[in-house]
Amino acid sequence: MAAPSKSSQKAKNVVLGLLLLWSFISLIIIVVWSTSPCKEGREGSRVVWNKSKEALEEKLEREKEKVERKTAELLVLEGHLNATNTSLEEYRQENVILNRNISVLLENVEQLREMEANLTAQLSQLEDHSDALQNNLTQAFHQTEACNKLKDAAHSQMLAANSQTKACESQQQYLQKRLLKCKGGDSDAAPSPSPLTTHDKTPVPSIKDHSAPPPLAGIPALMLLVCSALHLIT
Repeated sequence: MAAPSKSSQKAKNVVLGLLLLWSFISLIIIVVWSTSPCKEGREGSRVVWNKSKEALEEKLEREKEKVERKTAELLVLEGHLNATNTSLEEYRQENVILNRNISVLLENVEQLREMEANLTAQLSQLEDHSDALQNNLTQAFHQTEACNKLKDAAHSQMLAANSQTKACESQQQYLQKRLLKCKGGDSDAAPSPSPLTTHDKTPVPSIKDHSAPPPLAGIPALMLLVCSALHLIT
């Protein structure tokens, strides 16, 4: 703001100096004309001098008016220049504030990029964990299905074993009844033994077949299978 004021003041000084110089030159010319040795043309020179003086005064007045107008215009321009400089200063401060805001925004953008990278890594880890959980869930589902099938098979085998046990018990009861009937019939139909035939009596063979497995021999293995299936289910 100081530089425009100095330039306007310098311009005014230059204009005033030129006007004063021109006025001095005009006065010198008038003095030279008035002091010339030609007495005959003195009256004419005086008239010319008076006219020149009046013209110079009028011209000087016009130049003063011009200088005043120029000075007023320079003052107006100086006011505009000061306003422009004030606006430029305000714009400069706003520019500084905007640059700071841009720096803050750039920092925020960098932080958001870092957060995005971290969240992307976490999301990738969560997806891997989700895939692992899905795999484990699938395996657990298949294992559960297998355990249910084993349970059903064990239950079926247990029912079959119960049916077989009942069939064996029924067969045993039937054979026991037949044995009792046979023993009753033999005791009624046989004569009293004589001493000679006592040693010829043949013992009755046992009905039980020791080579056949007992009916409940598969129960422990079946119970072990059922317990294993239940353990896998739980």
